[in-house]
Amino acid sequence: MIPRTGRPGGAAAIAAAPPGLPSLASLEVSRPAGTEESRMATLKPAADVNTAAVTALGLIGGWLSARETGIRPLGGALLGAAGVLAGRTWLRRDGAATTTLLSALYVGGFGASHPLAKRIGAWPSVLAVTAAASGAAWALSDRRA
Repeated sequence: MIPRTGRPGGAAAIAAAPPGLPSLASLEVSRPAGTEESRMATLKPAADVNTAAVTALGLIGGWLSARETGIRPLGGALLGAAGVLAGRTWLRRDGAATTTLLSALYVGGFGASHPLAKRIGAWPSVLAVTAAASGAAWALSDRRA
């Protein structure tokens, strides 16, 4: 919040800068289309995404970020974002049936890792379900790309 100074001028006074510095009004905020900066927030084309690596990132990265930060929703957000990115690619490249199968394996692997961890430990469990989900993603989608 900008403190009120009692000086007249409104927005012009807020945009005014101290001597020697540019004013806020003079700063350029738009980027010309086609420049490197304008492409920074765009996703790779769906057909070019390596979904085996993305599923590994989602499962291992989601588990590790939740474990190390103690913030479980952070791990879930990473798991979900990776799942959406992989699912976008599967749908574009392989169709609805393969997308459904691989998505079920991805989400099912996440769910299965919890009871499996009680039997074999957390790391082995996460690595096992990641190998299954990523291996299936490679075999059913990435291998043909």
